[in-house]
Amino acid sequence: MFSEEVLKNVFPLLEGEDLASCMGVCKQWRDIARDDFYWKCQCAKKWPSVCKRHKPPTETYYKMYQTFSKRRLNRALPPPRLSFENLEFFIDIWSEERLVFSGLIPGVALENGIETLPLGISNVLRTHLGRPDYKMVVPAEPRFTIPLNQSVSVSVLVARNDSDKVARIINRSVFDYIDRSSYRALAFEYLDLSPCYPFISGIRAWISLLFMDVEDMNDDGLLDVFGIQLDFNDVADTKVEVLWLLDMLDWK
Repeated sequence: MFSEEVLKNVFPLLEGEDLASCMGVCKQWRDIARDDFYWKCQCAKKWPSVCKRHKPPTETYYKMYQTFSKRRLNRALPPPRLSFENLEFFIDIWSEERLVFSGLIPGVALENGIETLPLGISNVLRTHLGRPDYKMVVPAEPRFTIPLNQSVSVSVLVARNDSDKVARIINRSVFDYIDRSSYRALAFEYLDLSPCYPFISGIRAWISLLFMDVEDMNDDGLLDVFGIQLDFNDVADTKVEVLWLLDMLDWK
């Protein structure tokens, strides 16, 4: 056992993490290390100005150090207030002014995705759909084609069955990028969030048309679309994050 005087001389010289570890050695060390003087020394290293007060800004310097010394990363979100069971998505797609797809998609269908991928899709697209990042995918039923030489646009609304409210996700955005190497046509729209979140902006909703592998793809050809993907991977990578983001929309 070290004498109490030795410990009292050593503890002020330690870094905060080491001092916290000392508290787990034995009862003697824990009782000594609890002295708020040592934690005032730690706070003085990180925030010298806080020690200009005659008492700590929080209850104790120990509490202040434990609370603010490290940035909290990957904090768990509380359970979302929305569920896919209470959501419906309205997806409409036009080629020029001709409606080529109009679907009322239950939220659970987007949540469950495509159970069996069709034969004839590229390995690149198969790998993309198998990645762990959260994406909502639904089969295009009925299947449809889009011409490469025409402008194709999309609108997406979402409705809540529990409150009879609707929010806009995408408003007639154009699929202006066709990634022929990954067999996807992509469009995006910046989300309209509730005025309750005035300092949050620039979050995009992405929608992709997934099309079949073709041997000869020219500018006058047609893309055979078998699936539709919706995601918010700029900021939301899990189901819980997606539901919280949907909850933040400007529901009307």
